[in-house]
Amino acid sequence: MEKLSRNSRMVAITKTLLENPNRVIGLNTFSELLNAAKSTISEDIVIVREVLEKLSMGRVETISGAAGGIKYISGIGEEQRKGFANELCEKLKDSSRVVPGNFIFMTDVMYNPYIISRAGVILSSFFDKSKVDYVVTVETKGIPLAYEVARNLGVQLVIVRRDNKVTEGPTVTINYVSGSSGRIQQMSLSKRSLKTGSKCIFIDDFMKGGGTAKGIIDLLKEFESDLVGIGVLVDNIEAEKKLIKEYVSIVDLRGVSDDGEVNMAPSKFFE
Repeated sequence: MEKLSRNSRMVAITKTLLENPNRVIGLNTFSELLNAAKSTISEDIVIVREVLEKLSMGRVETISGAAGGIKYISGIGEEQRKGFANELCEKLKDSSRVVPGNFIFMTDVMYNPYIISRAGVILSSFFDKSKVDYVVTVETKGIPLAYEVARNLGVQLVIVRRDNKVTEGPTVTINYVSGSSGRIQQMSLSKRSLKTGSKCIFIDDFMKGGGTAKGIIDLLKEFESDLVGIGVLVDNIEAEKKLIKEYVSIVDLRGVSDDGEVNMAPSKFFE
């Protein structure tokens, strides 16, 4: 392979890191890929690290030891976080989104790549220092968001189902009480889905009463695993009683008026 210029090497290094967040990559990998000495690669990485941090686009950490190398941690600057939250609020304030029952139509938002990728970076930043083994979600609109968080944390996504599927093999099924309706519902998870003693975070699109999150906690106990964090895109802070207290959100739904006006604001985590 021909020798590449420093600019070309830095482009390749940056692209590799961004495509593999939270994954340790050895200097030998870059040295072989770019046909350059490890000392040269080290100098390139210093520049990449400085630029990413200067632009608030995440950070590059050095991992020591025989199996060491570097890894990229996704990130976003405070101003960009606030700007995104405000932008999302404006989008969700549209009164035409209110459907019968004062629910907010969010399907287009949850499948918008720009919104979900940015939201995934923001939510993953709350948990990037936790030693998480899995990201867990339920089979609803929250799957794309949970996938982005899992990708940024470099861990596997686990999807809890509302009913049993023969293709899942043996499953664990529990009953839980919906925090919003008070009805008894079911959720199930394949016994192959996660290892015993795992640490997980739960990601969802919307938090109302917290019944689903409480159900996830109880389900993980059947696997002798713990839920160490919860993150949602929208939190309905008007819900009278929350079954869950510790969680993070990006925006808050503060109510819908009788004339259909939606009161939406950035969550307290952006104050």
